[in-house]
Amino acid sequence: QNLIPQELTPAQKSFVYADEADMLNVAMFGKTAREWREENPNLKGNIRDYASINQLICLSNMENLNAVFINEGLSQSERLVKLNKIAIQQMKVLENVDDKRFLKLTYSENS
Repeated sequence: QNLIPQELTPAQKSFVYADEADMLNVAMFGKTAREWREENPNLKGNIRDYASINQLICLSNMENLNAVFINEGLSQSERLVKLNKIAIQQMKVLENVDDKRFLKLTYSENS
């Protein structure tokens, strides 16, 4: 399963999101909570309940950075673009760390 966020579409960049949580969901998952619920009507909870630990770590970092960007006066669309780029970069790093840890564990078990 590919957990690296996708780059935003032009429509996503220009849309005004109702709340900050939806904006963060789009930056990380490429969809709002409502869009996720519509795609997953049989699942209980919300999109974050089904996120990986790495996605939750990244979301936590993004929430903190979003607060900094708000204080710096960045518009929602500017923050969305920056946070999406950060999410892509952080998830690549986190997935790479997990891959190395898995390889190390596999090697240790076979030695």
